[in-house]
Amino acid sequence: MRRSSPLIAVFSLVLAGCAAVAPAPLQLFDGRTLAGWHADVPAADGGASVPPSFVVRDGLLVSQGEPQGHLITDASFRDYRLVIEWRWPGEPGNCGVLVHSSVPRRLYGMFPQSIECQLHVGNAGDFWCIGEDIAVPDMEARRGPQDKWGVDGDRARRIKNLTDDSEKPLGEWNEMVIECRGRRIDIQVNGARVNDGFDCTADRGQIAIQAEGAVCEFRKLELTPLAGDS
Repeated sequence: MRRSSPLIAVFSLVLAGCAAVAPAPLQLFDGRTLAGWHADVPAADGGASVPPSFVVRDGLLVSQGEPQGHLITDASFRDYRLVIEWRWPGEPGNCGVLVHSSVPRRLYGMFPQSIECQLHVGNAGDFWCIGEDIAVPDMEARRGPQDKWGVDGDRARRIKNLTDDSEKPLGEWNEMVIECRGRRIDIQVNGARVNDGFDCTADRGQIAIQAEGAVCEFRKLELTPLAGDS
């Protein structure tokens, strides 16, 4: 019987180790259905008949903007890299991806407790604090005076992103990469680092997509687990 060389044995162990630290990405959207998600749309309360806020059309997940609400993963996640590809097919406006989502309708009777990673046209990569908080370098320059900070109502909940020109022209596809590791949340838009948060008040939760007035299309929602800080 032919014996394996020590070099081959070592190489096999290295490959096994690489597989252990590089789990396969999880496709949160299968291109056909909204399996794994549920909608929370206040206008639909009590069985009211309203148009769907989220649909699958031509292989894309479409946030129709109205009625306003959220599409929320059934599962919760921690320590991951989330890659999103989105575009505005018509009039651009407001939308967002919420991470570490938990308590439904925590703000204004609609927004779940979370940290929003903003997709609003011209402001992609802003943080919005919704019942959770996060810190960034140069906090006062990016959030305003400290005595105005907060996570509810009219408090200073917005933390501005670091760039002005990371988004593609209207109609083109954009990529956002959100990396959540421990109490950090870092965001890239089209390869540019646009936000760098730390000391987040949450480190896990559901992921949500907004319907907030404008039609927004998504063709990729891919989550890759990361090794935690433990």
